Amino acid sequence: DVLIGIASSGPHSNGYSLIRKVVERTGLSYESPAPFLSNQSLGKALLTPTRLYSDAALPLIKAELVNGLAHITGGGLTENTPRMCPDSLIPRIDRDSWAKPDVFRWLQESGNIAEDEMHRTFNMGIGMVFAVAPDQVDAAMDQLKQSGEHPVIIGDLTQA
Repeated sequence: DVLIGIASSGPHSNGYSLIRKVVERTGLSYESPAPFLSNQSLGKALLTPTRLYSDAALPLIKAELVNGLAHITGGGLTENTPRMCPDSLIPRIDRDSWAKPDVFRWLQESGNIAEDEMHRTFNMGIGMVFAVAPDQVDAAMDQLKQSGEHPVIIGDLTQA
């Protein structure tokens, strides 16, 4: 299967212990302008509400275009994507296949956080992942675009 990702709205509700440490390390306050977003305070930018994915997911499910899906929550892509797979399959994610939102780049640089830890802790800009059969990818991508999404192929499933 091919893995298709759609965007998150930010950290969602995950990684806030680490986020607090990064903010403390920078010496910024939550009222300070967000270094990665010019028109919001740091606190408001970090607390952008978690978006809902039902409008994107339900049409794919109804059309039977999805073999699996993963909501990327605590544990990030590293831990959540494998949960949708049987033991015989493992996800291979191309971390360079999408642009990381500025908030995650800022957190990583300001907190001196390793790439693997970032992907274990945060969604890194991908809020939901769909596993789709190769012959259904075009239909799934089209349906996601009709739902207002900007889907990205982020990897595939391979034999364990």
